[in-house]
Amino acid sequence: MMQKISAWIEDNLDRAMNFYPPYFGAGVRIAEADDDFRYIRVEMPLRFYNRNYVGTHFGGSLYSMCDPFYMLMLLKNLGGDYIVWDRSASIEFKKPGTGTVRAEFELTEERIDTIRQQAEQNRKVEPTFHVDILDEEGDVVATVEKVLYVRRKDHDAAGN
Repeated sequence: MMQKISAWIEDNLDRAMNFYPPYFGAGVRIAEADDDFRYIRVEMPLRFYNRNYVGTHFGGSLYSMCDPFYMLMLLKNLGGDYIVWDRSASIEFKKPGTGTVRAEFELTEERIDTIRQQAEQNRKVEPTFHVDILDEEGDVVATVEKVLYVRRKDHDAAGN
């Protein structure tokens, strides 16, 4: 039974993420995702349970709506021969977020190939990604920077 559930989640990760408790609780939802997991758009409306003391989007919710996607996208696109982890992250707030905010994540074939080549040539690669969180008018509310850690599984920790 658990194997069937795990297989369904793997095959329907974009839909399953909408029920992931931190996302469900914050009101984050995947609005669009390509089958190849190279494009994802997430949205989060402003609700009483995700607003801060001054009535705008809570900063932690803004960050969390961007947290896992580049890692998941790389895992799906590089395949099982690679280890992908979050290395570091930061968020820069530009203006108060109100209404529905959105973020779009895109991973090109060229970027995937570059990361794969760098992981082949080096012990590890730490690609950096940036994503803007936009309000309904298209203004930047915040910018998130994610640094990932990628290496081939057959490269041990010593780089062999």
